[in-house]
Amino acid sequence: MTGSIPAALAAYTRLAFLYTFVFAPVSFASHVNGDVNGADAYLKRTFEAMQQGRYGSALEEIDRVVAAHPNFRLAHLIRGDLLQARRQPLKTFGGGGYNARERTEELRAEALARVRSYRDRPPAGRYPRYLLELDRAQRHVIVVDSNRSRVYLYEIAGGAPHLVADYYTSIGKRGTDKRKEGDQKTPIGVYYVTSNIPGSKLPDLYGWGAFPISYPNAWDRIQGRTGFGIWLHGVPSDTYTRAPQASDGCVALANPDLEALGKSVQVGVTPVIIADEVEWVGADELAAERDAFRRQLDAWRRDWESRDLNRYLAHYAPQFRSDGMDLATWDAHKRRVAAGKNWIKVGLSNLSILRDPGKQNLMVLTFTQDYRSNNLSQQTRKRQYWLREGETWKIVYEAPIRSAAVTLPESFPGRRQ
Repeated sequence: MTGSIPAALAAYTRLAFLYTFVFAPVSFASHVNGDVNGADAYLKRTFEAMQQGRYGSALEEIDRVVAAHPNFRLAHLIRGDLLQARRQPLKTFGGGGYNARERTEELRAEALARVRSYRDRPPAGRYPRYLLELDRAQRHVIVVDSNRSRVYLYEIAGGAPHLVADYYTSIGKRGTDKRKEGDQKTPIGVYYVTSNIPGSKLPDLYGWGAFPISYPNAWDRIQGRTGFGIWLHGVPSDTYTRAPQASDGCVALANPDLEALGKSVQVGVTPVIIADEVEWVGADELAAERDAFRRQLDAWRRDWESRDLNRYLAHYAPQFRSDGMDLATWDAHKRRVAAGKNWIKVGLSNLSILRDPGKQNLMVLTFTQDYRSNNLSQQTRKRQYWLREGETWKIVYEAPIRSAAVTLPESFPGRRQ
């Protein structure tokens, strides 16, 4: 044997290739929400054993990963490095000789993303800032942290979100903030799952299956953003995971992870919130923001019932849009309708309030509107976007919800460009 195992593994740290964060003198996170699951659990224990100098245990853990997931390239690479370290010092990440043709930089990026997620877990007692209020029908919410290459699954129980699982993921080759077709970026915003496509109906590229989401949403279209076909989907059968930035804009998960996630997805109901980096807030802060916004929402409803059109229309922003109408057209339309009303009652139920994770202060509302008057009674499922102007929120979009068409992603084989 030439060179001890500790000396061999120290090469990683000296060259700052992979385990810079693993071997730093800081323990893995504790007192946090949830825990890693699936292959991530074995991989986390592998890194922990290496950090503690238990290289035999690390090899046992990585062997379990490889046995369970033979197509997990990163696991094979780490195993090769551990075996090589028994014989001689390593000089580079991937120096164990596992398949030199592999793109080791991509595997290094994946490893660093995973290590960061193990050590920087969601803080206990804090929640994504975006989950102000959820409809009772929404049993789960999916939150994507693009910078951390992580998908968080929250269950809504007792009116509060609870982290139940999280998964490694890959996003667009060119990062986030999608603005146009073909830019290979993942959008930032609040979306909804629009369909469930089983893998049997898709090319192998999408693995277990796909959950298309509602990009571009109404706000994207108002902002002039183009492109379509953004999916949560799996990976090819010969691949366990892809690099952190490897898709054409979709969110790609390991097939076992997508299958597990899919058990919680409700088509047309489950929100998918994609952020650059999730903002975490305490329950009190979340409740305070929700209550303040609810007061403005209730003022809009009461002003509509009052039939004072000036007060009612004051809730709408100058750039307001609704199904082809601008504010002037909306104003004229509402005044014509109001002329025939002796009384109006408006009820809101099944309400969800989600803060958009983009750079602008934007709220996304979904609710059932129960409208009653002397000559009309109807229920409508609506969506609104409210934009903050100073200390006041104004409505920038309002329209009934319509079914979204399923569109193919840019990566789909044979799709017309």
